Amino acid sequence: MNIRRAEPKDLTKIQQCNLHNLPENYHMKFWAYSFITWPEVSYLAEDSSGRVVGYVLSSIEPDEEFPWLQVGHVNSLSVLRTYRRLGLAKRLMLLSQKAMIDSYKIEYIQLHVRKSNRAAFSLYSEKLGFKIHRKEVGYYGDGEDAYSMRIVLKPRSLQYVDKYDIEFLDGLLIVCTMYFW
Repeated sequence: MNIRRAEPKDLTKIQQCNLHNLPENYHMKFWAYSFITWPEVSYLAEDSSGRVVGYVLSSIEPDEEFPWLQVGHVNSLSVLRTYRRLGLAKRLMLLSQKAMIDSYKIEYIQLHVRKSNRAAFSLYSEKLGFKIHRKEVGYYGDGEDAYSMRIVLKPRSLQYVDKYDIEFLDGLLIVCTMYFW
């Protein structure tokens, strides 16, 4: 078993794994955009013949509340059934998590999981330390609810401190709000 960073040349093999395993599928354009924009945060597992048997596709995006802070997002994780329970999903997730931390100054990593997917929920919550952030009703195309889950890597960098710096410049009163992290 070989686990390595995914590359654009792997796109069709990764998409085959995705189509084989998951009901929600991304267009090739999305896969390509992700690999070009954040090449260091997605990984794959391949067997001895070079067939992709698992992958994690991740990205970086702005925080919802504080858009200048970056967060990691796991868009898709999949392992073929015959290769499950070998720890591949956990290893892929940990590699992606490390790459997101090393390459970007992310606050947390988030993902969505189907409410009915007990195996994935267990992996994320029990083995990787993710916590439910909120339930998103009807998130998936078939209407199923999702849990939005997060693992906080560092406490929120931004501490809201209302400190005002008052200055006069050429007779004009200038008030600047200062934020500290």
